Amino acid sequence: MVKIEKIIPGGQGLATLEDGKKAFFWNALPGEEIEEYQVTKNKSHYIEATATKISNNSKYRVEPRDDCYLSTSPWQIINYDYELRFKQELVVEIFREHHITIDTPEIYTDGKDYYYRNKMEYALYWDHETEKIHLAFHERGSHRKIPIVSSSIERPEIFQRASEIINELNNNHEEARKYQSLLLRCNQKGEVSGGLYENHKPHQQFSPLTDEILGHTYTYSPNGFFQINLSVYEQALQAIKSHITTDKVLDLYSGVGTIGLSVARNHHLTLVECDKAAYNELVNNAKPHPNTTTILDKSENITNYIEQHTTVILDPPRAGCDKKLINKLIEVMPEKIIYLSCNPTTQARDVALLLEKYHIDEIKAFNFFPHTPHIENLIILSQQ
Repeated sequence: MVKIEKIIPGGQGLATLEDGKKAFFWNALPGEEIEEYQVTKNKSHYIEATATKISNNSKYRVEPRDDCYLSTSPWQIINYDYELRFKQELVVEIFREHHITIDTPEIYTDGKDYYYRNKMEYALYWDHETEKIHLAFHERGSHRKIPIVSSSIERPEIFQRASEIINELNNNHEEARKYQSLLLRCNQKGEVSGGLYENHKPHQQFSPLTDEILGHTYTYSPNGFFQINLSVYEQALQAIKSHITTDKVLDLYSGVGTIGLSVARNHHLTLVECDKAAYNELVNNAKPHPNTTTILDKSENITNYIEQHTTVILDPPRAGCDKKLINKLIEVMPEKIIYLSCNPTTQARDVALLLEKYHIDEIKAFNFFPHTPHIENLIILSQQ
């Protein structure tokens, strides 16, 4: 029997096996005792596993809504209020590990913890007995596909359209092995775009969608990057907007422009994006605003645009900011740095360096992805 000590930032329960090896468990909460488990990864110093028989259930454990929850949203087993509180504690712990002491941040949500995703990618499962295709997800930690009949984290319009496409395939006697996956996206009006990716063929471009965020209309591809939970994203944007105090604003890692154009389109705004497809959408979204400049390049390559009397917005990928960029920010000391991160661990690493010349004005967490371990964290930095 193995006892869970705590949950780590990645979302798994941490335990120590009898031989001293560390174990990282899905479907496990602090204080619970694991009687049986299925190993998904076995390394020399640790294992990853899924708990299959548990005793001494946590008082915070609840019944998951979906059979497929481990594949899509493994924290469906946690009481939602506890999930919010726990994510706050995780942010504090992550920053403490980087020798930064912070107060427990407020965490923001729209209260809608299911049916919030506006994008979903499904696998296709072939049932050899019925010779039918089913929607599926991959089992966590493996390549095995699990057929599904329902899913509760994506918008209902997405699942409905996915089911219709599967019915069409079965009516045409198609086979699952022809297809890589099914990608669908839905805008706030309920319009769905996307389709099937075929194996050994280039991914087709699907019909673009439009959405309005803080009064600005954006056009984007279902294939590309666009925020998954727009309702909570708008809360984060409102918080960012309240800290824009300079005439010049530099939006790095800008994607299709949803931060800069939403919060600073009336300022002298420069947006930088390195992905060509996202940049093309950024240019289109910025067209109505002649005071904006768009740049196709890596953010760490345009450090000459960093000026002292500027607000710099950072929204990097999970790997965080390039060290070259961090060094330039410390050297030039722009008036304010607004750092939104999908990975508080790399954010804390970067902020630890920036604190040489800056102090933290504000920290807010946002629950973009309920019932998952993911945390979106906003930090406002001002000069010391």
